[in-house]
Amino acid sequence: MPDLFIPQFFHVQRRSVAEPFVGLHVSILASFVNTLFSYGSWVTKDPLRDIISSHVARLLKHERESQGISLNLLAEKAGLSRQTISYVEQEAQSPSLDTLLRITRALETDLEKIIARARKHAVAEKRRDIP
Repeated sequence: MPDLFIPQFFHVQRRSVAEPFVGLHVSILASFVNTLFSYGSWVTKDPLRDIISSHVARLLKHERESQGISLNLLAEKAGLSRQTISYVEQEAQSPSLDTLLRITRALETDLEKIIARARKHAVAEKRRDIP
């Protein structure tokens, strides 16, 4: 029986050699699926959005530090892991809306105000970068 051509992003697992097509499982890598189908098309990069996201992370960290709250205490108050808070502050992870709401509620601050301040800083930063 000839080998089947299967694109590189597919992973094939057979249950038994005797039944080559029964139990053939094909799973598509999550990153490929998310990139292709999450938004119905390829997602374009938006520099302003990236700058705003970066400023939101910095403002949240600044707010936490100005209140003298440790990562552990904030994580406990927000019902999140310490690692999640750390990833958000280090910009290693883009937080979900739920995560942002939990963090801002635990910090007793308003998410809308954080985003507005971040947008203001980002627009000013982008204007400085334009020659």
